[in-house]
Amino acid sequence: MGNADESRARIYDAALAEFARYGIAGARVDRIAAAAGLNKNLIYIYFGNKEALFQAVISREGDRLQEAAPIRGDDLEGYAADLFDFTEAHPELLRLVLWSTLENGPSPLSERGRASYQRKLDVIAAGQAAGALGQSLSPAALLAVLYALANAWSVANPQGAGVTRLAPITRDEKKAAVITAVKAVLAHMSD
Repeated sequence: MGNADESRARIYDAALAEFARYGIAGARVDRIAAAAGLNKNLIYIYFGNKEALFQAVISREGDRLQEAAPIRGDDLEGYAADLFDFTEAHPELLRLVLWSTLENGPSPLSERGRASYQRKLDVIAAGQAAGALGQSLSPAALLAVLYALANAWSVANPQGAGVTRLAPITRDEKKAAVITAVKAVLAHMSD
């Protein structure tokens, strides 16, 4: 890795931590630069401004999620389990998305984001057309349900996270519940 690539990677890592903790408005370029051990001018040279850096970080994290949890039409339970695993291991991604939505409102989908969602919808639609999945839910509704189940205990669902304070369950129990719930949804769709 060259110096510029190494510097960008350090900036990304520092910015990820900063944005996840403080959001876009609360994040400070000075703190990002200090955490990266670099001059803050490099941030402006590489990214232009703080908002562009935020978009680069959230895009990179979204790409990491796509690589870690590709949708598989023949194994939606496994897909939901992979989503659960990734968001449990990387809660900062959901925090970034929540900060972005809180500060900017729902953002329009980028071309890459649109293509990513469309691939997922196409996989589900193909499974329905082949008879492998029931059709009582549209592909969009099923995908949304998969996301909701996989993130039931995350920061994106404060009620789910809150209930575990009263009745704690282990990570393995949460993951098993996600898989069981997805199986139940898919079985119901076949009825």
